[in-house]
Amino acid sequence: MNHGSWPNAAQPAEAAPESVSRKSPDELKLMREAGRIVCEVLDALEQACVSGTTTWELDRLAADLTAKRKAKPAFKGYLGFPATLCASINQQVVHGIPSKKAVIAEGDLVKLDFGVSYKGWFGDSARTVAVGQVTAGARALVQTTRDSLQAGIAAAVVGARVGDIGHAVQGYAEARGCSVVRDLSGHGIGRHLHEDPRVYNFGLPNTGLKLQPGMTLAIEPMINAGTWKVDELDDGWTIVTLDGALSAHFEHTIVITPDGPEVLTRA
Repeated sequence: MNHGSWPNAAQPAEAAPESVSRKSPDELKLMREAGRIVCEVLDALEQACVSGTTTWELDRLAADLTAKRKAKPAFKGYLGFPATLCASINQQVVHGIPSKKAVIAEGDLVKLDFGVSYKGWFGDSARTVAVGQVTAGARALVQTTRDSLQAGIAAAVVGARVGDIGHAVQGYAEARGCSVVRDLSGHGIGRHLHEDPRVYNFGLPNTGLKLQPGMTLAIEPMINAGTWKVDELDDGWTIVTLDGALSAHFEHTIVITPDGPEVLTRA
């Protein structure tokens, strides 16, 4: 498995500074457009994510909306992934393959992970949708994951290091009794869906690559209610929690600026 979130080694490898691209103002304009499209499509998918809908129907909607915006799906065909959208339900963490058999039900947590290429530049984002009335534990998990992403983004400032992002995410989530998936990570993004550096959701402060203006990152906490350990299903893509506990996932593409991080996949 090597789609969406990067697979991890036990010890994060540090990217060389020269391997991490810094985008120009003109390039960032195109990445903002890609990010806007991603946000608009995810907004529509979230509205359509109701009890009785299949993840296959959500995938068809994502494909149609992407085409209407003259963009290309980032995931379809990437390393063989067969769909436009990653749709993962409950104990599925990420990379769920949309299916006519996967019917969304009241109380589900549905993870929608989606990206596009627009004029050669990528945007990537994810959100977790609570369908109807969910348990208090599920609501708390979703809020913790959303807020851990915001903690990670807030740490992404000029002069900080990649490890500061992971430390912020991990500290926030674990303080609330949740665990951070360690076998997957965020990533750099730009002309390619996955670029250096890897952006881990755990780590030590003041370690890793130093952040500079123009660097673009996809930060994406995957937070579990139980153990952080995960497994892969026989389809070769879908990642699930090892203990069957719920998982949540949020992601934004950001750019490092002198005035702080700018989120490119937000309306």
